[in-house]
Amino acid sequence: MRLILLGVPGTGKGTQGAILSKQWQIPHIDVGEILRQSITNQSPIGLKAKAYVERGDVIPDDVIFNFISKYLNHSSAQGGWILDGFPGSLPQARFLDELLASLGKSDYRVFNFYVPIDVAVGRLQQRGYLGDCPEVIYRRIEIYQQQTAPLIQYYRRQGCLTMINGDRSVETVADFLHSCL
Repeated sequence: MRLILLGVPGTGKGTQGAILSKQWQIPHIDVGEILRQSITNQSPIGLKAKAYVERGDVIPDDVIFNFISKYLNHSSAQGGWILDGFPGSLPQARFLDELLASLGKSDYRVFNFYVPIDVAVGRLQQRGYLGDCPEVIYRRIEIYQQQTAPLIQYYRRQGCLTMINGDRSVETVADFLHSCL
């Protein structure tokens, strides 16, 4: 099983990705969480990403492409994976399609999570991660709307998109996701 989780930060995709990862025993590749850990550990990618994350800006594609290629080529991802936070733009989606085609694994499902913006902002302010101050949160939402939202049509045209109302209980959303799989 290969899944892509889309949605503005704070829609619940990370929570649901973790649940699905545990149920299906496949890696949940939460790009935001991995980058936060990399920043804390001061790894090479963390050092490159820190300034971008703190401003709420997009990390350059070349950094992300290498990062994603490494994770999807890892032996733990051979049975499937859940991508959370990537792709974030049409060029990234096209890169992912090319990468998956080269790996002979072009089939995947995409779930787009949505909640009212005030709900997403409230959730993000409660979790208190690096870069979760109001200015950065709104910047990330703005970037999502400009760069990531076009992926909804991209994946809808491919026939692999399911919309998920994330403004429900964790259990209700998990049950709905399970019924879709």
